[in-house]
Amino acid sequence: MSVATADRPGFALLGGVQATLIFTIMILSVPLPLVAREFGLGPSGVLLLSAAYGLSFSALLLLGGRLTDRHGGRRLLRVGLALLGTASIACALAPGYPVLLASRFAQGVGAALAAPAAVAVVRVLRPGPAEYRRAMAAWGGLSVLGATAGNLLSGAVAAWVSWRWLFAVPVLVALVGLVRSGSLPPAEPAGRPSAVGRPGLDLPGAALAAAGVCAASYGLVASTDHGWRSPGTLLPLAAGLALLCAFAAVERHTADPLLPPGFLADRRRATALAAVMATAAGTALTFLLLALYLQQVRGWGVLATSAAFLPYAAALLTAGRLAGPLTARYGAVAVTAGGLALAAAGLGLLAGLAPGSDYATGLLPGLLLLPTGAATAFAGAAVLATAGVPPERTGLAAGVLNTAMELGPTAGVAALMALAATRPSVVGGYAAAFAAAGTALALTALAVAMPARVTPETTTETDTAPERTIQIKEHLS
Repeated sequence: MSVATADRPGFALLGGVQATLIFTIMILSVPLPLVAREFGLGPSGVLLLSAAYGLSFSALLLLGGRLTDRHGGRRLLRVGLALLGTASIACALAPGYPVLLASRFAQGVGAALAAPAAVAVVRVLRPGPAEYRRAMAAWGGLSVLGATAGNLLSGAVAAWVSWRWLFAVPVLVALVGLVRSGSLPPAEPAGRPSAVGRPGLDLPGAALAAAGVCAASYGLVASTDHGWRSPGTLLPLAAGLALLCAFAAVERHTADPLLPPGFLADRRRATALAAVMATAAGTALTFLLLALYLQQVRGWGVLATSAAFLPYAAALLTAGRLAGPLTARYGAVAVTAGGLALAAAGLGLLAGLAPGSDYATGLLPGLLLLPTGAATAFAGAAVLATAGVPPERTGLAAGVLNTAMELGPTAGVAALMALAATRPSVVGGYAAAFAAAGTALALTALAVAMPARVTPETTTETDTAPERTIQIKEHLS
């Protein structure tokens, strides 16, 4: 029995955790108006509730990665799942808005600990370079799968029973993960540095990064409700940028920085993270705008809106199963660039949105192309973003990857919604946002496809399938 076959239950468990963490982001996307009516929320309360999980999740991922590198993946996975499950129970039983809001923030904290820890355990399960690349290719598709499941299930569950039952999903996954975590590899895999040689916590850097990401993200989210000239937008944006600048300065003068400045210097890794951010923004924008369009412009119900995304989910599942073999055969660069191009084409089709667009001819083609491209782009980009990272920095790489995945929908969607607001008609604004998102993905595809300068250092860091690349070039010639 191969190593990959023997550890398949463990990988399935970890993959389920990753998909659930992203699922939980979207858990209130469709029933949010129902929640707002139940608790009597105004626009600011709805805005903060919709952003709470993502804010704490993205703000603490770098710290979660560092804690994983210090203490081991299995241990941090248990802590993160315990916090996620407890907070999810509190969300389901919340008697009022303050408890629900605080519990959503706590869910994000648990997710920030569990996400990099899960990747670290995958690294132990699949220690070989080829095995790890295949695992990361599959891992990339799990995130968009989780987001899609969140959108589909949130509408159906909210319509049939209650939005509170949606939190049963992270509760059950957390319980299963805690029970089964004993079967995962030890928290101290071979090769992990001793207690003396482990990376420091870098608490000043962690505090600055968390506060900066949280403030800047909130400012971007607030822009969709308050506008770009409002103090409610400009003040948190300015504070966030100042804190992030201070974080960069501190990291350059810290002996053991939370985010080593050279980690993002590799062009392949940087473009892969840009691909993750752009793709996450494009898919999140599609869920948001089409849900608004179908319900508010076309008058569709919650169930019909969720059903409209079923072909999207089918295309996503199909592409996700093919992404790993395609990455192994053609290399992560080609798969990422090709996926981005397909996703850009899908968004380009959706840019033709009009008030009377027919679903079958006006929406469905884009809803098939976009997930096909997004699944393959996520798969290839996850491989590129984690390629060449030493085992003792797996938590760092996972934290940065998940941060890009979280900041994409936050920053990207906020900017695109601000663009949509400049158009005289609502549907025209939606179409402009789709066009801008498609253009961004197309430009990112070109950046990924550009050949990287090969040096002895970058070869080990970014060349994910050198033998395969040589074979393809010889075949084409």
